[in-house]
Amino acid sequence: MKYVLMFVETEEFAKQLEDMGEGERQAAFEAVGRWFAEHAGKITHHTHLAPVHTATTVRLGPGEPVVTDGPFVEGKEVVSGFAEVEVADLDEALELVRSWPACPIVEIRPIS
Repeated sequence: MKYVLMFVETEEFAKQLEDMGEGERQAAFEAVGRWFAEHAGKITHHTHLAPVHTATTVRLGPGEPVVTDGPFVEGKEVVSGFAEVEVADLDEALELVRSWPACPIVEIRPIS
């Protein structure tokens, strides 16, 4: 089964990361790098997204599409990156996510 793991940052997590010293922040990034290396055999693609303020949203509906700068909703949680994984089942995806060392929320969604 293939799943997308969406890594969700909260305002609190972003503030904690911002408040870290350079060495502590580097150690946090290295932990993420190790996580990706440890699970490389199951990860088929991954990327970190540009900051939310760089987003452009298109609202479709009756009439002309409306294009706006920024995310489509105001939120205290934003997807900061994702990884596509190929695992046996949801249980294996959950096991993978339990060891994620960074942002506090990971949404797991099957790829249809």
